[in-house]
Amino acid sequence: MSVGRTSERSPAMTDNVTATASANESGAVLAAAADWALRAAFAGVFVFHGVSKFMNLEGGAQMMGQPVLIWALVAFAELAGGVGLLAGRAIPGSIGDAVTRLSGAAVVPVMLGAIAMVHWGRWNFAPSESHPMGGMEFQVVLLAIGLFYALRGNRA
Repeated sequence: MSVGRTSERSPAMTDNVTATASANESGAVLAAAADWALRAAFAGVFVFHGVSKFMNLEGGAQMMGQPVLIWALVAFAELAGGVGLLAGRAIPGSIGDAVTRLSGAAVVPVMLGAIAMVHWGRWNFAPSESHPMGGMEFQVVLLAIGLFYALRGNRA
């Protein structure tokens, strides 16, 4: 009769442990890929819109009835938010986490402004007579993603 326990595992138990470890590794790889995909889509939207605004600051500001300085700040927030969200994941540690959080937070007031000033009153994204730029469906999704990264950082 053996007094101590052995640390030997049966072949079936070893297979289960190996399968669990493999599933955990696969899940981590998929989660990282999904995070990068969401960041890339989000960044693409905001970089495009930020650059577009910078290319015609006066015209955009006039169209929206805003001072050029405000329009430039909106363009900067969009561009910095998009680029920063990608950079935040690439930078390790707490600095990367802070960049991600700030980037998500940068677009929150932009989306709240877009919803309040342009898209409020219609959910559907399709343009209509009353909402020639469409409803707020897309902007609410972007707002939610920005809030997600602002609150979760790189723990997403």
